[in-house]
Amino acid sequence: DLDTAKLHWNSVISTPNARYMCLDIKNFYLSAALEYYEYMKIPLALFPAWTADQYKLNEYALQGWVYIEMRRAVWGLPQAGILANKRLRRKLAPFGYYESQNTPGLWLHETRPLSFTLVVDDFGIKYINKDDLDHLISTLEKYYEVSVDLDGKEFVKIELDWDYENKRVHLSMAPYLQKALRQFDNIVPTKRHDSPYPHIETKYGAKQQYAEYDTSAPVGKDEQKHVQQVTGKFNWYARGVDGTLLTPISALSAQQAKPTQSTMKRVKQFLDYAATQEPAVTTYRASDMVLAIHSDAGYLNEEGARSRAGGHHFLSENVDNPSNNGAIYNEASIIKSVMSSAAEAEIGALYINAQKGVEIRNILKEMGHMQPPTPVQTDNSTADGIVNLRVQPKRTKAMDMRFHWLRDREVNQKQFRFYWRPGTLMRADYWTKHHSPAHHRHMRNEILTPYDVVLNLRKKIAKSSTARVC
Repeated sequence: DLDTAKLHWNSVISTPNARYMCLDIKNFYLSAALEYYEYMKIPLALFPAWTADQYKLNEYALQGWVYIEMRRAVWGLPQAGILANKRLRRKLAPFGYYESQNTPGLWLHETRPLSFTLVVDDFGIKYINKDDLDHLISTLEKYYEVSVDLDGKEFVKIELDWDYENKRVHLSMAPYLQKALRQFDNIVPTKRHDSPYPHIETKYGAKQQYAEYDTSAPVGKDEQKHVQQVTGKFNWYARGVDGTLLTPISALSAQQAKPTQSTMKRVKQFLDYAATQEPAVTTYRASDMVLAIHSDAGYLNEEGARSRAGGHHFLSENVDNPSNNGAIYNEASIIKSVMSSAAEAEIGALYINAQKGVEIRNILKEMGHMQPPTPVQTDNSTADGIVNLRVQPKRTKAMDMRFHWLRDREVNQKQFRFYWRPGTLMRADYWTKHHSPAHHRHMRNEILTPYDVVLNLRKKIAKSSTARVC
């Protein structure tokens, strides 16, 4: 759903005269009737005295319990979400609105140039004509109580600052970040931390490369729960706006099953980094809505002789070497299989990123943005030679499967175009390693936009609004 929303925001910025607004349905889960009645019992002692008197619960209580028959959905029922969604479909269908079969969460209209993404009860609406927007709002108001945000300032906890004049949109989550830091009672250090995870130095020229193992003592269940809460809470923030946190989150997630004292120190460093950096801002500029991918791999740089896949997915122009844009998706995962060579790791990363690319291409097509063969950049000449049939090695079956899948998608289905460029021009490298603080400082300015840009834009909009009122 988040990937669909990000593509939707890019589409708004890249479509002439398009605007964006948000809408929320109140009590969305409470509106749907249950297909089968549910029953539960609540201790009478839990009800406040005035509630018990108002509804005469003492007369209905049996041995200190109040038995309840539920005929409509309530929060907490596993079927509440799907029932509310089905009801919404039934209500909107007669008016021409329908959900895409291939892209859940993306809604279109049969004749009107209007579309919206839906996450639970949050609508993110792209429209061109005010009449189309009024038609959707009036349709929803027939059946629901709605809250309307015509400026489209927030969607699923992501703040959106629209700069229509310069054809840009800035994504930030400053309130979410501050709330997350307060939740974990993290003491903000006086010294700025520029690395979210301990740096693993590369030993160039060493005759033998030795693996590093965590030999520190294991910790208890409370510490394990803390690790899980931190990675879960910040995963949404990282996927939403701050891609610099994705690699350490994936590394900590791999350790959360059996955390140690070293894991806890890494979690503390992660929180210190998040607390001492300014709020992250991802910026999208208008483009031709053509998907481009940078793919890279880090060989044997995780515990258990695992390798890491990294990817930078963005929207740009249909040219040989697409110019950069804000990431709609960053791959930062540990490859499950043990790779036998750096080339095999690179092929594995290409396979992972291309699979995600197929999904994104389908969403873009649903939005009306036809896609040429997606350019996929790699900095490994061997992997490039293998995929483009300039190298014919003896492959393992696992590598052979990935190779044939990539070749089929490129040659037969014309979905991808794989090409090589040097590592200095590879943006996906950032998500394949645990870098030094100096590299993080440099790349943060490349990946993210300074928060001052958002603050200045808000001041400019507020000033212009005041002038119009006067």
